[in-house]
Amino acid sequence: MGFLLNKTTIASHFRSHSQKAQDLLSLSRRQYHIEPGPREKALLAEDAALKPFKSYKQSVKKLKKVGDILTIVVVAGCCYEIYVKAAMREAARKQ
Repeated sequence: MGFLLNKTTIASHFRSHSQKAQDLLSLSRRQYHIEPGPREKALLAEDAALKPFKSYKQSVKKLKKVGDILTIVVVAGCCYEIYVKAAMREAARKQ
């Protein structure tokens, strides 16, 4: 009986060890860099016809900053309005 228990634990050890080895192989395969083929290179190449429609980094950064500032202003305004309404209700309750 002890021999059977020993046999199953050995088999399960080998199974788990082989699964770990397969996981390591799949991880190592993902880390290899594969050069793009000619089709991918053609798709990634710059197209002169699209140049007038490209966004430039500086204008995008400025637009993002303006958007962030507007978001902060709107959120601050909403918080202020909520505070004013709560203060007015509190004042009305006290009277």
